[in-house]
Amino acid sequence: MTVPQELSRAVRSRASARCQYCLMHESLQGATFHIEHVIPQSKGGRSELENLALACPGCNLHKASRIIAIDPATGEDVTLFHPIRQPWSQHFRLKDYRIEGMTAVGRATVEALNLNHSRRQRIREVEEAFGLYPPTR
Repeated sequence: MTVPQELSRAVRSRASARCQYCLMHESLQGATFHIEHVIPQSKGGRSELENLALACPGCNLHKASRIIAIDPATGEDVTLFHPIRQPWSQHFRLKDYRIEGMTAVGRATVEALNLNHSRRQRIREVEEAFGLYPPTR
């Protein structure tokens, strides 16, 4: 289902051209970021601003329709990070070009979305050269 253009603009504006999961900036990607349902429609999520996030193709494809992942530290199922309801800095921190999960939600999301793939780290390094990394928010 396509998200109405007005809603899409609101999501993009709120995200300031950054993936709301990995914080990658859209300008250097060569791909248009996706409007993603945080709670997938297949699991009852609605197409409303509180459930829509801007996601880079990598995050969106890794997340797919998941809302739960395994915390690698405990082996327990936890909910994935909700970029609208939860502050990014509560669950993650940047260390060099890596994203570290500081909570069960953060650790599970880092693993499930493969946030520290070598390609993603390289992109963060390039973003730094263009003054886009680290993000200012």
